[in-house]
Amino acid sequence: MDVHGAVCVVTGAAGGIGAALAEALLERGAKVALTDLDGERLSATRERLATAHGDVVAAAGDASSAADIAELIALAEREFGAPVDVYVANAGVGVGADLADEASWATAIDVNLMAHVRAAQQLVPGWVERGRGYFVSTASAAGLLTQIGSSTYATTKHAALAFAEWLAVSYGDKGVGVSCLCPMGVDTNLLTETGGASRVAQRAVTESGPVLTPAQVADDVMRAIENETFLVLPHANVLDMYRAKGADYDRWIRGMQRFGAHLASN
Repeated sequence: MDVHGAVCVVTGAAGGIGAALAEALLERGAKVALTDLDGERLSATRERLATAHGDVVAAAGDASSAADIAELIALAEREFGAPVDVYVANAGVGVGADLADEASWATAIDVNLMAHVRAAQQLVPGWVERGRGYFVSTASAAGLLTQIGSSTYATTKHAALAFAEWLAVSYGDKGVGVSCLCPMGVDTNLLTETGGASRVAQRAVTESGPVLTPAQVADDVMRAIENETFLVLPHANVLDMYRAKGADYDRWIRGMQRFGAHLASN
């Protein structure tokens, strides 16, 4: 898909991957609406991007709220005078260590999965009618593998990947493109500002491969959109690990058990 002139929405866009994706879209001639819970950081990001590129608006909100999603879509369409063409469901949370509590599960499911579902519910019917639209899902390598130290993250990222896959299977032949981003370590707040309860989960990521910049990841996503590629793997070794997992599940689980024991003992 050529994003030049496209109206795009990016969630979780105050910083990290979301801000980098917004900038990459703007650099390619798109018009972008941003949202994030952190209104102050979001405003600063919008100002920086508007100064450099123009054609960007922002509204603080909850990416998992159907009402906030609807308001953001309406803002983008009102400000840019055209329907939304691209939706980047990037907002995510890493809450709850080990088995976690009910509140952590509820938050993780709402943000990491249902935010994607609610956006698709509002946009996909119109995309099918117009024969044009693109959905980008930020999942994680945890959605293909697992996340040692966080059941909530591992489970909801698997679910986000599964939902994106379902969208591609169900609507890919009806004009709706889908890409699913599954990186390992990226230099964002989600990785660097985890609390003590999540240190094992953090180390599981940083010891498994290089930590990339958000800009590097954004470039990979843009290539995927342009080529209409489903799976976006900024860390090439994730594909090798995924293949090893599928080839011998029991061996892979034993290896992950050993890796988890190593992380817990150091």
